[in-house]
Amino acid sequence: MQFPAIQEGDSQYLIHSYARFPAALVKGKNATAWDADGKRYIDFTAGIGVNSLGYSDPQWVQAVSGQAAQIQHLSNLYYSPVTIRAAELLCHAAGMECVFFGNSGAEANECAIKVARKYGTDKYGDQHCQIVTLNNSFHGRTVTTLAATGQPGFHQHFLPFTGGFVYADANIKSVGKTVTENTCAVLVELVQGEGGVVPLDKDFVQQLAQFCEKKDILLMVDEVQTGIGRTGSFFCYQQYGIHPDVVSAAKGLGGGLPVGACLVDRRCADVLGPGDHGSTFGGNPVVCAGVAAVVSRVEKQPFLLEVQKKGAYLRSRLQKMDNIQSVRGLGMMLGAKPVKGQPGAIAAACVQAGLLVLTAKDVLRFLPPLTITKEELDEGLAILEKVLQQQ
Repeated sequence: MQFPAIQEGDSQYLIHSYARFPAALVKGKNATAWDADGKRYIDFTAGIGVNSLGYSDPQWVQAVSGQAAQIQHLSNLYYSPVTIRAAELLCHAAGMECVFFGNSGAEANECAIKVARKYGTDKYGDQHCQIVTLNNSFHGRTVTTLAATGQPGFHQHFLPFTGGFVYADANIKSVGKTVTENTCAVLVELVQGEGGVVPLDKDFVQQLAQFCEKKDILLMVDEVQTGIGRTGSFFCYQQYGIHPDVVSAAKGLGGGLPVGACLVDRRCADVLGPGDHGSTFGGNPVVCAGVAAVVSRVEKQPFLLEVQKKGAYLRSRLQKMDNIQSVRGLGMMLGAKPVKGQPGAIAAACVQAGLLVLTAKDVLRFLPPLTITKEELDEGLAILEKVLQQQ
């Protein structure tokens, strides 16, 4: 099927909730993709941070297809050895006690919110359910996670939103003023991805951890985008010298399959009991085979060191480009602010030139596969530099 027919079918049969670039990708290998017309692209997006091992990684494909040939799904009324294995690997890599599997980042954050509110109300009463999030944050697109998102632009069209969320600036003074006697948790992204790839200050995060511990407030970290090796450590919080009570993960966790995970530490391990939460597809064996294939590779120190080296190389190359004003982020989660040209227009020009990039507010956003080769990086950077010179 040629691109015009694909575009027509998309317009006719899919709800128009996405503004798509004019490319229909049909196959890929590592960080290289091809569209329906045979055009080749270097991919600096990884499906918005999802394809952590790139396209069609042989070990991942073998794990997923092998599990699909055994048993593709079973109800959570029964035990699943492959799901238990994925949970064991993930908890070990995170240093957490146990995990609930869902299907997306928003679901992972929904579970975290439920854990926090049940922890607070069980311990201090029904009013102890307020959650503080940060201005400029993004936590998902459900009605509840939109409410948790600290960006007014997302608080429209779908009223009424779930109550119980208040917003603070990313400094301890603002958080201290926002917290009340009914606050049960503070939820943060350590690098605000959709907010423009903005890392939080390390001193603030450590002060926040001490503040929450003193007040018996849960510290919850949204690692949906930053987790699973993306920033150069398995989870980003491991670079900040803190240990959260609750962590959400998704995107790169399944290597391309839909999965979300809510991890909890010891004091929250027994907050949810039978009937408190559930998911028909959460912990699906095929998905968890993908999770195990990803985690068993990414958690290893040599792999993470390579991510750090690639991230440093990508940052260095971006900083040397004439039309780049500044670069921010961690590891292989970087945002580059152009001197001239709008990020959206630059991203569209990159697609035409054979490079896939993302945007976030005022920056071009880069989330390449963690397995991208230097040759793929260099080819993509050459395309980007040429596009930037034409702005």
